[in-house]
Amino acid sequence: MNIIPARWPDPSQPDQDMLFERAGLYPKTTGLPMTVWVSPRGHAQHDARVKVCRVPGNRMVIEDTAVVSVRPRPEVVEGPLDQAALDAVSCWIDLNRDVLIEHGDGTADTADLIQRLRRV
Repeated sequence: MNIIPARWPDPSQPDQDMLFERAGLYPKTTGLPMTVWVSPRGHAQHDARVKVCRVPGNRMVIEDTAVVSVRPRPEVVEGPLDQAALDAVSCWIDLNRDVLIEHGDGTADTADLIQRLRRV
């Protein structure tokens, strides 16, 4: 797993949200053929989501990703994703839905996420 800063706070903006993190989860952790990112949603209006790299392996190519919803069921909400990849990610989301939602809501931190994740 790698932790990637998603946004740095601007010290000139005292009301700005603090830094939050995205956890990059590699295939050895998820059992998926590609890397996925999960993060707390902060004040975003959307529900829990997973960012999926469409390039296989241990990397995140931000220009080549899709976003998949966690609930009510996994479905592509942004970017193209082939059916085989969606099926694999959907299976992984179904196995891990509770902790993905808790992490997205900010009630489970990254350590909780890692301890509770199940591989496909």
